[in-house]
Amino acid sequence: MARPAAVSPAMAAAAVALLLASSSLVAAHDYSDALRKSILFFEGQRSGRLPPTQRLRWRQDSALHDGADAGVDLTGGYYDAGDNVKFGFPMAFTATLISWGLIDFGRTFGAQEPHARDALRWATDYLLKATSTPGTVYVQVGDASRDHSCWERPEDMDTPRTVYKVDASHPGSDVAGESAAALAAASIVFRRACWTGRRRCSRSPTRTAARTAGAGRCATRCARVTVTTTGTRTSCCGASRRRVYRDYIKRNEVALGASQSINEFGWDNKHAGINVLISKEVLMGKDEFFQSFRSNADNFICSLLPGISGSGGHPQIQYSPGGLLFKVGNSNMQHVTSLSFLLLAYSNYLSHAGAHVSCGGAAAATPAQLRRVAKRQVDYILGDNPLRMSYMVGYGPRYPLRIHHRASSLPSVSAHPARIGCKAGAAYYASPAPNPNLLVGAVVGGPSNTTDAFPDARAVFQQSEPTTYINAPLLGLLAYFSAHPDPSAAAAAHNGGD
Repeated sequence: MARPAAVSPAMAAAAVALLLASSSLVAAHDYSDALRKSILFFEGQRSGRLPPTQRLRWRQDSALHDGADAGVDLTGGYYDAGDNVKFGFPMAFTATLISWGLIDFGRTFGAQEPHARDALRWATDYLLKATSTPGTVYVQVGDASRDHSCWERPEDMDTPRTVYKVDASHPGSDVAGESAAALAAASIVFRRACWTGRRRCSRSPTRTAARTAGAGRCATRCARVTVTTTGTRTSCCGASRRRVYRDYIKRNEVALGASQSINEFGWDNKHAGINVLISKEVLMGKDEFFQSFRSNADNFICSLLPGISGSGGHPQIQYSPGGLLFKVGNSNMQHVTSLSFLLLAYSNYLSHAGAHVSCGGAAAATPAQLRRVAKRQVDYILGDNPLRMSYMVGYGPRYPLRIHHRASSLPSVSAHPARIGCKAGAAYYASPAPNPNLLVGAVVGGPSNTTDAFPDARAVFQQSEPTTYINAPLLGLLAYFSAHPDPSAAAAAHNGGD
């Protein structure tokens, strides 16, 4: 993809300043509280037998026989959105992004770091089950069509729990690769949890063994999944640092698609994330061969900067009048959080290297500018928008009350012990009343066009449905800004090491 048209430094700075101007008139946010709540959201998405430490008490055990028809234990994991299906691809991406946030910004999570690791472990425990059969990855539990025709609590669901898998006869290297990447990234988090708290771990041999064993299982399974199912080993590169993985990337740069400067990053497209992450090798002076990834990353970052993205290079990136980054499609907040996370991560790598982003001609952007754009998106989510509405449930004085979420919109089992059948839930779905159960921390899809409008209607799932892959990138962002609320003065916060 061509580099964006040249823009003068003055024009770029003016555009960024214009975008940020509206945020200067509102009170500072409590990013620590938002972080706590955004992690709590994952407890509302849990499937399987809930632990005694469950804090969201209106949820109860569900889907306790998942996988039984296929002769495998697939209990646990997350429902990825407002339905009751477990999709392996979004779940693996969720685990990858929680891990990335903890790897790069773990020190800024503070008291919430153990809870974030718990959220990660809930996903990886399931992924370990889903990859327990050699040569096979189980990638979905539940018949999506049948599930979506019902409106019932996960505790009541009686729709088919059909199991789907990929293997040599039914290939699916994309979901297998993401599963391996999630396990590899998680192994770094779990291994580091003992390294950074060595004294605490040494006083608790049981805890030490559990953490190190978890890291080892994830790393070992990563290698097996990538080799047997995809024929490649690249997903394990970050966890092992073995030269063979680095050499594989070099030999297959074009085949991997990493040379394409595509400004997409989400559970079904990793191009921008690949370029940003591998650019770290260049910026840290570890491998100049990957310079093309750095160029692609710069192109991607420039496509997100106001005044540059609209200059003809990337017209699909827009900003609403209220300052929200917008891409055509459903659930816009998934783009907002994932792209903002990459802005923050790249600014971190640039800060360490004393570098900036080159946007063609004389135009350039500093790490501080990238952080300001990312923070502006976070602030928009938390209420700095024309509606003065937080798009995180339970945060601030005004937030969505009628989210598209079965468990949240139906009475809890404790409040209504009798079963609510597949079609009996339709009355609750159509009700204009607020959801009876507060899914604290859930971030919904948000405005779906450039008008900043939001109907707060359960039926408009494109705008009112929360997902795990909206929240996952947000954790790192909230943690960072809780420790560095002023992006201009913030220092690089990378943990170092992996």
